[in-house]
Amino acid sequence: MAQQDSIEHWIQEFIKIDDGKLTDKQIKIIQAAVEIFAEKGYAASSTSEIAQKAGVAEGTIFRHYKTKKDLLITIVSPMMSRLIAPFVWNEFKEVLESDYPTIEDFLYAVAVNRLNFARKHLKIIKILLQEIPFQPLLQEEFKKHIGTKVFHRFAEVVEHFKSKGQIIEMPTPSLLRFSASAMIGLFVTRFLVFPDQPWDEEKEIRDTIWLILNGICPKQ
Repeated sequence: MAQQDSIEHWIQEFIKIDDGKLTDKQIKIIQAAVEIFAEKGYAASSTSEIAQKAGVAEGTIFRHYKTKKDLLITIVSPMMSRLIAPFVWNEFKEVLESDYPTIEDFLYAVAVNRLNFARKHLKIIKILLQEIPFQPLLQEEFKKHIGTKVFHRFAEVVEHFKSKGQIIEMPTPSLLRFSASAMIGLFVTRFLVFPDQPWDEEKEIRDTIWLILNGICPKQ
């Protein structure tokens, strides 16, 4: 029920972006596309499946969207700029702007916050994780609306802990790339690769942080 409420929330916000101009059939198509893209991935999905789930003729999709990719971009691009970016930043801002005594405390807060966020908006997050690596336009949207702002704040945090002697002297972009790769790996494993496997979240978070810290912290 909570997941359905989440999807309905996204659709409600999506309608606002288009000033309420979406028809009932377009709304059904978008809802169906989100469900199927999240479940099967963009490449493995077909417009016939989307049409069947939406309860419309396949030709109806092509009257509104020229191609399957056009449908994907129509859904994800405005969500990235108008919905996901504000949600990512607003729900993340408190974590990023809090003062943590150690880099370990900061990384733990980030991991917990983002895992909770991903669970709350799982279908949309799955689509983004699946498609951003393969869709240049979505990559640009992500960098424009999310990546740049988050990167600058993380860079400030890294420099802060460098000054406290808690992080080795290495170029900040390299440190961020290494740490982000480990964290993203945690998300991909949890939600895409092994979503139904037994999962000790606390242990997985702590193990990921341990690996990061043993790579970027100075040796005692």
